[in-house]
Amino acid sequence: MKDTFLLENDDDYNDDLPFAADHHAENCKNWIVPNELAGLRLDAALAKLMPDYSRSRLTSWIKEGHVTVNNAIVVPKFKLIGGENIQVVIQADQMQQAFTPEEMPLDIIYEDESVLVLNKPAGLVVHPAAGNWQGTLLNGLLAYCPALTQIPRAGIVHRLDKDTSGLLVVAKTLPAQNHLVRQLQERTVKRTYRAVADGIVPFDGKIETLIGRDPHNRTRMAVVPFGGKEAITHVKVLERYADFSYIECQLETGRTHQIRVHMKAAGHPLAGDAQYGNPRHPASPEVKTAIKAMARQALHAYRLSFVHPQTHEVVQFEAPLAADIYHLLSVLRLQAGMSSSLRHEDEWQQRLATEPDDEDWDDDDYDVDVIYVRE
Repeated sequence: MKDTFLLENDDDYNDDLPFAADHHAENCKNWIVPNELAGLRLDAALAKLMPDYSRSRLTSWIKEGHVTVNNAIVVPKFKLIGGENIQVVIQADQMQQAFTPEEMPLDIIYEDESVLVLNKPAGLVVHPAAGNWQGTLLNGLLAYCPALTQIPRAGIVHRLDKDTSGLLVVAKTLPAQNHLVRQLQERTVKRTYRAVADGIVPFDGKIETLIGRDPHNRTRMAVVPFGGKEAITHVKVLERYADFSYIECQLETGRTHQIRVHMKAAGHPLAGDAQYGNPRHPASPEVKTAIKAMARQALHAYRLSFVHPQTHEVVQFEAPLAADIYHLLSVLRLQAGMSSSLRHEDEWQQRLATEPDDEDWDDDDYDVDVIYVRE
């Protein structure tokens, strides 16, 4: 498979060191400690016996009981005297498991020989990374379509945050993947999201900033004055309630956490966003309960359009709101005296007699003015 992680070879060992001829299983290694290693700690000796593995990895195996000395579990600092029998049960590298097929339900809404489009549920990680080497969408795709093992990243060309639901396109062939990647680079893939934001978003507009790593918290992204990447989000107001707004966001660029960061910077973080949101935003008990039940940001990739790699025609797909976000909207509509069913955004916009004047919001964490411009 192309573009995969470098895998370690569990069968490698040093021929110059004594190796027990009889080992119990393919993933077990046995050594008789040579005299030249006498006096060393077990972890140091094991690093010499198994040079293809990092010392920290070997130490963790010792602590987890996967290494025995004369059939006894010992600590990493155990001193060797020579002649002991060491047995190591090789543990599969987590990165090796990253590309293991795993059966899982996939909500595929369209598929042909070139692409498939699916509706990702909240809570599913798209691509393996530290802390999420298994149970990702990539694992599920490899089980559903084994041919994707021949495509870099199993055909995944763009991602959604773990707790964002909605549409993703996956390439099933290398030409299709290259075609879609070029479209993403040329910004011809249209990605439209639906979200619930804190406060009253005053007008349809555009947010254009630089986004980079938060200098105060490297696990987050932020609007930065320099050194970041260009990020453009177009915002359309669909409905307004007492303390929240139902909005539609179209990405012109695709930066990490872009919508979540932009709405925070504009003073309207997404409801339920544990990383960028405001847990003290005023809300009724019923609304607070609905937000807590979501256990995630109220963000859904609603519409996706692109030029089909094979037919070269523009195709468009929509995925209905996830049930948890729809429930939150139903509570907000009922409290606002509206029908619990979804109103068309144009109908609601016509009911707005006036709109507030343009406003500028400052991101208090940085010396950056975020201008939310009316379109």
